[in-house]
Amino acid sequence: MSVNFKPLADRVLVEPMAAETKTASGIIIPDTAKEKPQEGTVVAVGAGKKDESMTVKVGDKVLYGKYSGTELKLDGKDYLIVRESDLLGILE
Repeated sequence: MSVNFKPLADRVLVEPMAAETKTASGIIIPDTAKEKPQEGTVVAVGAGKKDESMTVKVGDKVLYGKYSGTELKLDGKDYLIVRESDLLGILE
């Protein structure tokens, strides 16, 4: 997947995972009750700050804070742009 967007400095473009539609027991969750996803896939990475290289790379699955970053829409898809320091970790 290619996105025509290059984050600046220590920013990362993340594609959030889809929100859960069912509970573990099979109950369907209505749209109004769905929680905002807190994990996603890195789509683009900035060059980093002076004297600091980036830890994450394109394709990494990451966790981020519930209210982190700025939501934006590119080519009809929803993305989140966050600073690398707002990422909580990489899922392996």
